[in-house]
Formats: sequence, structure tokens, C-alpha cells
Amino acid sequence: MKKRSFTLLLSATVACSVLFSSCIGSFNLSNKLLSWNKNIDGKFVNELVFLAFWIVPVYEIAMLADVLVLNSIEFWTGDNPVADAGSTQTINTENGIYTVETKTDGYHIQKNGEEKSIDLVFDKSDKSWSVEADGESSKLLRFEDDDKVVMYLPDGGEMNVELSQAGVLAFRQAVQSAFYAAK
Repeated sequence: MKKRSFTLLLSATVACSVLFSSCIGSFNLSNKLLSWNKNIDGKFVNELVFLAFWIVPVYEIAMLADVLVLNSIEFWTGDNPVADAGSTQTINTENGIYTVETKTDGYHIQKNGEEKSIDLVFDKSDKSWSVEADGESSKLLRFEDDDKVVMYLPDGGEMNVELSQAGVLAFRQAVQSAFYAAK
């Protein structure tokens, strides 16, 4: 009888997590575990660790934690407890090498060899992104809903932009017009 109750409870939990969250999720825990495994010594050691983690059910437990708990938390709160905050990446561009650090509220970007840096900051209270540089902060955009954002123009004005190809094109034309008018 206990086995039947446990099976029923497990089935109800899985069904509720799928039905009530409606979110595929980012599967950060599983992806981090797999990424860590890919960066181990060599391909043979990597394969042995991979097989061991399937046999010992490390991957299964990580996936179950993502499906039942972490992705649901991410859906309802907007934050994943296993987010990449604190990770750093180096990006090579034609304009130089940049270091991008992921923070809990955005990104810190600095060009290698220079002291100046910028921060892209997300404010949860009003769902907006700002850029901070040289001690000054300027709002870039604010999310209105899933289909629209308010973009802040260089001249201080605001523009409602539909999140579509036509909306982005209209915004680009408005910025170009403001840029050429300022010259």
C-alpha cells in the first residue's frame, strides 16, 4: 500500500509541475553539470565520468531537480537559483577583447587593457534595463508586456516598440532620424 501511495504522490507531483508551470525552463543545473563534465581532462576521462554519472544517477537527480523544483521556481519568480551569476566570459571582437561578468542583476563589461567599464543593470521593480558608465545611469528600455517595450531615445523621448521585425525597424529609423537631426 505504501508503494502505491508513493507512486500516486510522485505522479501527482510530476503532473502538477508540468500542468501548473507551463515552462520548459533553462535547466541550469543539468546544463552546468554537463558543461563541467565536458571540460574534464580528456575525452576518455570525460566519457568515464559521463557513464559513472548515469550509473550513479547524478544526471537523473539533476534533471529531476530541474524539472520538479528549479524550473518551476524560475517560472514563478523569474529567477533561477542556479543562475550563472559570478561567471565570466572573454569575448574576442574586431574592436578588441572584452570581459563580461554575469551579475545577479545584469552584466559588467570591460575592454581588456582599459579602465573604463559599463554595467547593464536590470531593475525588477519596473522591468527596465539601464546602462551605467562613468558614474552616470541611463535607461535603455522598459518591458510593458510580452509584446511591447518602451525604448528611451537619445533625445530623452520615449517610443513604444512592438517586439517584432516591423517594430524594431521603426525604432531603428527613429534613432537614425534623431541622430542625423542632432548633427
